[in-house]
Amino acid sequence: MSREEVDRAVWVVEPGGRKFEAAAAVNRTWAELGGGWALLAALYQVRPIRWVEDAYYKRVARRRAWW
Repeated sequence: MSREEVDRAVWVVEPGGRKFEAAAAVNRTWAELGGGWALLAALYQVRPIRWVEDAYYKRVARRRAWW
């Protein structure tokens, strides 16, 4: 992964090499944690919720350098 990719977003890389970026990576992590986190992550599969999460992640990521 390039420095630019890592600076842009959080990533999850599975042992098989499959990559998840940004909100998808956060939700993949929650799914792996199980329990209530997995239920929360399952909501990411609903398109309108995914769109909102992706947009919100981008908004937060743009401001991350300010903190």
